[in-house]
Amino acid sequence: MELGLYTFGDVDPNAPDKGREGERRLRELIEEIELADQVGLDVFGLGEHHRPDYAVSAPAVILAAAAARTSRIRLTSAVTVLSSEDPVRVFQQFSTLDLLSGGRAEMMAGRGSFIESFPLFGQSLDDYDDLFSEKLDLLIHLREQAVITWSGTMRSAIHGRGVYPRPLQDPLPLWIAVGGTPQSVARAGALGLPMALAIIGGEPARFAPLFELYREAARRAGQEPSRLKTSVNVHGFIADSTQAAADQFYGPQAEVMNRIGRERGWGPTSRAQFDQAISPRGNLFLGDPDMVAEKIIRHAKLFRNDRFLLQMAIGLMPHAQIMRGIELYGTKVAPLVRAALAESAEAPVAAQ
Repeated sequence: MELGLYTFGDVDPNAPDKGREGERRLRELIEEIELADQVGLDVFGLGEHHRPDYAVSAPAVILAAAAARTSRIRLTSAVTVLSSEDPVRVFQQFSTLDLLSGGRAEMMAGRGSFIESFPLFGQSLDDYDDLFSEKLDLLIHLREQAVITWSGTMRSAIHGRGVYPRPLQDPLPLWIAVGGTPQSVARAGALGLPMALAIIGGEPARFAPLFELYREAARRAGQEPSRLKTSVNVHGFIADSTQAAADQFYGPQAEVMNRIGRERGWGPTSRAQFDQAISPRGNLFLGDPDMVAEKIIRHAKLFRNDRFLLQMAIGLMPHAQIMRGIELYGTKVAPLVRAALAESAEAPVAAQ
């Protein structure tokens, strides 16, 4: 199983000098990706947002900068808000990233968890579903052939035009990010595309049926099982002790969740809710290395996922704490998880 990180590049939305604040966070972010590569993590993802509290609106640009400072880690969006993007430009950007990184680029397409990009780029929320479906279809075609003829209803048609550069990987990896909607899960399976499922609330075990739905939809569509991959994307944090992890993570994470909650009409979060979420059955993968590794292993047996991505840098976390968390993830958690899963895979099957 691949182990990695993702983040949105949180910044202080009230900073008086937004340029200076953005420069600081992006500089730190490149250092975090570089460290993740050095300690042996497999993937780093950046999520696209168009809000004052996040610095990442152009994931491919930042990932290209990280490509020059890394050698093996895979670099992906998490996610690209495809509904408000031009699929041709998305493909060109990530093809370029693939060439710069020596074949380490991936695209993760989704609808996004916020809606600011729709009015910003002249899209109507009334077309929310149609935009994603049609643009996903175009992006799939772009991966399959250099010269494309395509038509739809949401953008102008393409008649025998070449789309360049072509990526080093053929095809350029494309994941579909979903938030738990069964229809989205089934679509990913029917298309035979890898699926990343975000679990940021509730008991993770409740999401297990969605992984089975994905595999069943793929089977019914006649998709090749070897093409099917799944990722679990969650929140959490790693520190030298579970108490330190909780104390360091709670304040910044609660501030973010309460800020978003005020926008969406959620009630305020509390430390009691937080403590429940870090329990063995909770949604936060937080604690010391042993505790986090055990939770990843236990859920891997339940989900049979191929990838696990952890969002540690949430809110205004101090850079030094994030760097220590990444170090522990790569040097302590990852070896424990890999050893346990390798042992499980090699264990003989009991006689029936």
